[in-house]
Amino acid sequence: MHEIGSREFFIGLGIWFLHSTFTLFVILSSIWLCLALWIQQPLGPIFSRIIIILWGLFALSLLGFYVSGHIFSRRTDILLYCFAFACSLLWYFSLDARQDRVWDPEVSEQLSYEKKGDIVKLHKVRNFNWYPDGSYDIHWEDRTIDLNKITGINVIASYWMGPQIAHTLVSFDFSDQKPLVFSIEIRKEKGESFSAIGGFFRKYELSLIASDEKDIVYTRSNIRNEQVYLFPIKIPAAERKALFIEYLKKADELRAEAKWYNTLTSNCTTLIFDMAQAISQQALPKDYRLLASGYLPNYLHDLKALNQNYSMKEWYQLAHINPRTEQYAKQPNQSSEYYSEVIRAGLPKTE
Repeated sequence: MHEIGSREFFIGLGIWFLHSTFTLFVILSSIWLCLALWIQQPLGPIFSRIIIILWGLFALSLLGFYVSGHIFSRRTDILLYCFAFACSLLWYFSLDARQDRVWDPEVSEQLSYEKKGDIVKLHKVRNFNWYPDGSYDIHWEDRTIDLNKITGINVIASYWMGPQIAHTLVSFDFSDQKPLVFSIEIRKEKGESFSAIGGFFRKYELSLIASDEKDIVYTRSNIRNEQVYLFPIKIPAAERKALFIEYLKKADELRAEAKWYNTLTSNCTTLIFDMAQAISQQALPKDYRLLASGYLPNYLHDLKALNQNYSMKEWYQLAHINPRTEQYAKQPNQSSEYYSEVIRAGLPKTE
């Protein structure tokens, strides 16, 4: 029996590892590319599907040749596939976010402002009036803010896909007027709907909406029947003001250059964390709950940003606004101010 030496064994093991790595690379990169083509449909629905089928056949055939060693040499197999995949990457990364699409009315306008000292005049604040069937009256307005009148910040978590995933909004309280909410969202085109998978593949641009609570929170709690929770956050006055200014900077960025939304790395929660990190006096720990956004309130509790006199179980009971808003539509007072009072009823102070 032929016995191989240790040198031959490790050479063979290294070759096997390289072959296995290339095979795995072909499988994973082909799945990624086919999904990108499915979402983007660069040549329209029919021809894009044809390309997906052809690429799948190409990848499977290549793996068959590669494993059996027939027709092509292994070096040629690697070079052929890598060249084809590099071309696909050039196509994908050439996709530019745009400002000039036909947008859904909910995100058709972009926030702008004029700032003189601590007085900020906001333009294009959304204040739609929503109806039970999901229709709405379109209304964009101006609002003047005195940054010194900010009295509190609330993180609002709206659960729409199980306990792990929530849309995160930030609401600012003022001593002299009703609250204002900031929401980082996808900028949907007219007739378009959200897809978490599409969010990985440059399907949506980013949008920053400044809105009345009666609009952007009400539509989640009372129209879409999402489960919505409002958590008052303990944060120093200087940082409250700085966070508001960070939102203004984000509005500047998005007006100057359109940016892509990404389900994992550039979404409603991670961007808030980036802004909070920028204004925090100490480094905020990175945590898996920044990705599993449904658990963000637990993360805030661990940071002692929530009143520590209550456990998270108690907080979720206190913060749940749906039981308080279900009778709101039957009330004679339909004002924004009253809605904001209703969703805060019974909430403890931050300290």
